[in-house]
Amino acid sequence: MKARTWAPAKPQATRPTDVEKQRIVAACDAFIRDVLKPRFLPRIEPTEWNYPVDIHGAWAGGRYRFIQRYRSGHKGNRGEEFDAPFARIDRVGPDRFDIYWMRHTGKWWRLYTGVTLTAALQILETDSILHPV
Repeated sequence: MKARTWAPAKPQATRPTDVEKQRIVAACDAFIRDVLKPRFLPRIEPTEWNYPVDIHGAWAGGRYRFIQRYRSGHKGNRGEEFDAPFARIDRVGPDRFDIYWMRHTGKWWRLYTGVTLTAALQILETDSILHPV
């Protein structure tokens, strides 16, 4: 008979107060506006394939997702758009966040744990695996 093994508990995102949520969303929106868009989407260049047209964020639960929006250039669905999240931060405590990367498999993968919001944004800026494609 096999011995049962237990995986460590998956950290759960926790909801901040309204004031803290506003601070987190404002910092992330400024990061997108001032860092991500100028660096990874300085201009929109239509192609015959899918091409990026925007980078934005979304708050849900205790998580902030960083999302790249694409537009299709294919003949059959030209102009249709879709979102592809590429990174997220989960609030795990007061000014403490885990950073996740969206794998090609469609699964989130935790890369960093327990960092401050300032450190999380610095990591998002410098760690290339967390950058939009």
